[in-house]
Amino acid sequence: MRKLIFGINLTIDGCCDHTKGISDEEIHEYFAQLMQDADTLVYGRKTYGLMVPFWPDLAKSQSGPTRSINEFAKAFDAVDKIVVFSRTLQRVEGDKTRIVRSNLREEILKLKQEPGGNILTGGVDIPSQLIELGLVDEYYFVIQPILVGEGRRFLDSVTLQERLQLKLVESKIFKSGCVALRYVK
Repeated sequence: MRKLIFGINLTIDGCCDHTKGISDEEIHEYFAQLMQDADTLVYGRKTYGLMVPFWPDLAKSQSGPTRSINEFAKAFDAVDKIVVFSRTLQRVEGDKTRIVRSNLREEILKLKQEPGGNILTGGVDIPSQLIELGLVDEYYFVIQPILVGEGRRFLDSVTLQERLQLKLVESKIFKSGCVALRYVK
């Protein structure tokens, strides 16, 4: 069975607003490697809108300011399939992307049964629902050594039925002071 993996950047105070944190070579390399091990991406409408067309366009032009950003763009663009869960999105770009309006749980369970590599999800809304449903197998948190005091917080709207105990299986400290933590259920 394929694994559903969730990855996110968070500040120490839990902010997950992509404009508030650190973006450097090591972090982009870290997430590019995670992206290279996946062949399916699962997003909600908002995260999809942040990712596409930005990363595919950058993959084609290779005009990013750093090598690691261009590598992440290439890894993003190489993914076989993007599944977007939305009730309002009318159209998507490219032939490898599809909109799903049906039951999130059922669709993810179907995806997990298909042959292939890892399934990667990011953002807040859809991953929060997936965590609430107990469908996430691995968690990749990059904790940024900053306090921002504002912005969207991770899992603000989630009510877990019971405490979710995770096992730390890997950690890495970056030169910036960011810490990458990998957990499994």
